[in-house]
Formats: sequence, C-alpha cells, structure tokens
Amino acid sequence: MKHDMLAVDLSKTAKPIVNHPVFKLHGDIHLNLRVSTLIQEALKNQEGVLTDTGAFMCDTGNFTGRSPKDKFCVYDDKTANTVWWGDINQTFDSDKFEALYQKMIAFVANKKLYARYAYACASPTHRLNILVINTLAWHNLFCNHLFLRPEEEELDTFEPEWVILNVPEFEADPAVDGTRQGNFTIIDFTRKIILIGGTGYAGEMKKGIFTVLNYILPQEKQVLSMHCSANIGAEGDTALFFGLSGTGKTTLSADPDRKLIGDDEHGWSDEDVFNFEGGCYAKVINLSAEQEPEIFGAIRYGAILENTRFVEGTTTVDYTNQSVTENTRTAYPINYIPNVAEPSIGSSPKNIFFLTADAFGVLPPIAKLNKEQAMFYFVSGYTSKLAGTEMGVKEPQATFSACFGAAFLPLHPLKYADLLGKKINNGEVNVWLINTGWTGGPYGIGSRMKLKYTRAMIHAALEGKFAVTVFEKHPIFGIEMPTECPNVPTEILNPINTWESPEAYTEKAKYLEGLFEENYKKYVG
Repeated sequence: MKHDMLAVDLSKTAKPIVNHPVFKLHGDIHLNLRVSTLIQEALKNQEGVLTDTGAFMCDTGNFTGRSPKDKFCVYDDKTANTVWWGDINQTFDSDKFEALYQKMIAFVANKKLYARYAYACASPTHRLNILVINTLAWHNLFCNHLFLRPEEEELDTFEPEWVILNVPEFEADPAVDGTRQGNFTIIDFTRKIILIGGTGYAGEMKKGIFTVLNYILPQEKQVLSMHCSANIGAEGDTALFFGLSGTGKTTLSADPDRKLIGDDEHGWSDEDVFNFEGGCYAKVINLSAEQEPEIFGAIRYGAILENTRFVEGTTTVDYTNQSVTENTRTAYPINYIPNVAEPSIGSSPKNIFFLTADAFGVLPPIAKLNKEQAMFYFVSGYTSKLAGTEMGVKEPQATFSACFGAAFLPLHPLKYADLLGKKINNGEVNVWLINTGWTGGPYGIGSRMKLKYTRAMIHAALEGKFAVTVFEKHPIFGIEMPTECPNVPTEILNPINTWESPEAYTEKAKYLEGLFEENYKKYVG
C-alpha cells in the first residue's frame, strides 16, 4: 500500500507534508511506515536487535532519561505573560530558534528520514494532529506506539498542526545557538514546532507534546491536563490516580475489574476524561511475569526495549541488569495489554486518588479531602525519598512536584489547581489521599502499608462503601479519616494508633505539615 513504501513520491503525498520546508530538500523520506517495515529498517540500520520474544531492543546513547536543564520554551508575544518562567520553563530567543531550525533542516538534507502522521488526545473535540520527523527508525516506531494512530483513510487528507523534528546526531553549539550544551529540547508555541537534538532518549518526544497540551488545553480550552492514570468501572464510573514514582500509580490503576483508559497523561473536559496517548512507556527494571504480568506480556514483537541487557549467551532479557541505567523502559501500543477501554475515553471522574509513599509514616492510609484540601495537595504533589536510596540521604526526605508533574507545566501550578477546584465544584467528585508508604513509624522503624489493604481501601471508595461511614478529623492535617473499612484492620486507619509513642507521632506529623506549608509558599508568594 502506498503508505508503506520504502520511499515516498513527494508529488503524491498529502499537501501539508510537501509544504513543510524539511521536505523540500530531498526525497529520501519514509512516510507512515508499518511496524514491520520500521523494525526491518531499524535492524538494517543497526539501531538495535531483537529479543527472544520479538521485541526490538536498543540503546538511547549518552542520555538514558530526560534532560530537564536543556529544555526551553521560545519567549515571544504569545508566551511572555502566560508561561510560568523559571528553572522549569527556561526562555529561548525566537531568532535563535529560527536559526537553529534552519541549521537542523540543512543538516538532514542528505539523510534518510522517517516521517509519521500521528495525533494526541483521544477526544475528537481536542485532537492535536502531529507530524513527527526522525532520523532513527526506532524513534519513529516509538511515536507510532506512544501517540494515537490515524486511520488509513485519513492519511491522504491529514493536516498536521504541530511538528516534531528529532535529530539525535545533531548537536548545537551553545556559544552560537543559545543552548546550555549540545543536547536540547525547544518548544515554540507560536510556530508550533518542537526541536530535539543531541539526545537519543525517545521520551523527550512524548513529554514534549505533553508540555504542549499542558499549555493549550488549560490556557485556551479550559480543559484540565493531568499527569495521572485513569480507569473505568463496569457502571461507567471513571477514577483518576495521581502519584509520583514509587507510589503505586501503575499497580493500583491496573485492576482486573476495571478497564484502563490510560497509564500516564489525560485531559478532563466538561464532557469526559480522555487519554492523550495511544500507548504505554513503562519502567522494566526488575520486571517479572509474576509481579506485572500485563507489562511482561506486552513485550513482544513490535514493542521496544530501551537500555536493557541480555542474560549472557542468550537473547533473553535480564530485567535485573541496570548496568546501563535503572531507567530501563519499554514502549508498546495500549492494545498490547488486556482490559483496556476502547476508545480511551471515560466519563467525568467520580473518584480521584492522590497517592503518596509517606516515609515519615504520619499520613493516614486513606483520607477524604474537601475542595480546598484537594487543591492544596494537588499543588503539593508530595511523596518522599527513602533513607539510603541516594548518597547522603540518611533520613526520609520530602519530595514535592507541583500537580504531580512539575517538569511538564508551562503554566503556573495554581492555574491547574484552580481548574481542578472548578471541576470538583461542578460534579459529584470524591477526592482521596492514599498513603502507600509507612505505618507504625517512619522508614526504618515502621513497615510499608500492605498492598492488599490499599487495594481494599480503594475498592471501598470506588464502591461507595464510605458513604455511611463515620469520619474523624486529623488533628494536624485537618483531613477526614474513615473509622472503619471492609477488610482493613481498624487500628491502622488513624496512624497515631500504630505508633509506639503518640508524642513522637505528633512531633513528626507537625514537622511534615511544616514542610508542606513551606513548599506551598513558593506558589502564593
């Protein structure tokens, strides 16, 4: 079929792609290749190898994760007074962007390119059409998986609104180009272009579009963009799960009794909740079929593995091997896992869960939040690092990431929180704080909350079991704790009861409360 040709006759391709300057320089462009052809190309280019399950395994080079210090936004009339400028959103000169863009176009003039039409947002109302241009076949495969895939009949008339140009081999000259170093990700909201260079880490493309949506949807459409997972029950009730790494977001949103809408990025409009993506990008360090069978089973032909290694002498992946990085990952289309919602859309949520792994052991295992508390804990985006996980970390350390995704927020965090508050007001939404961390004392003294108890509490919330439950107010945090929950020991519901010393508990809880307040001052000062 014509969209699976190894080379594209530009005179017969859709008009928007012809008009794009990168395509005027040469004709060696591979447009909308099928998965099998992209894998053949990647193997021919020696970009990676196949594993014994048929997955494509490759390395991302010097960068095995995102580089937040090398991400910029163009400063112009559109963004000057709307973007939340600072360490997260660093300014980039518009003229410098244009010059760098032209240098990149010239750089790829004689290279083989892989182009792909894709889109973000499962909601037809908010769909964002994208043209992705790659020099690596496996990067183009990644975009096929992580973004949504147009139907075959759409391709001839597809009109991209945004363009990603990703050239890992191209390094900027900081002294001339205005970057910090050779690698960069730069977003121009006016030109609607994302430039990526000097890094092979594919996640920069996914998070680049997420950043774009975090600007467009709240700023221009009053749609709340969210870094969360979402699932939907048999009765059509949607639940959202927010949480930083290690809080159990992926595990707890994967529920055999509920269909997965998506595992990472969503929008909440007046009508629905919708997935931004068409696939999953999951960590695989220490992955096992027993612990995470859905992800393990998805790593088959077509799936991508990044920075993993084989068991010596075999083509079997050793998921315990972190010799390259602990951030080993897999990318695959969402339909590679069972029990997914099709399309990836649900109704407005009935329940929202903020997950935190509190290593201080002072937050209750479940608590109900009012609107103001929900906005506060949303802006806080709290979890904690454990003692011993990093050099010099001897006590648990609080970690705050605004809206559970500060690195991807172009707008001020309070804009997202205000929008959340409005949406809570407009619907019957229950918001819950869930502590998947420690009970009975801090890390090193207490114990980790049992997963079966956390699941029981979440199921009770989803099933409305707390509707007739008596709640008691936490004396320090002011949040409402249920006094009973099916299949959960009553004594753990109020954390002070699990500590040997109530005085020690109170002291530690007040300490954490102070950290919350100090962090919040950054946004209201």
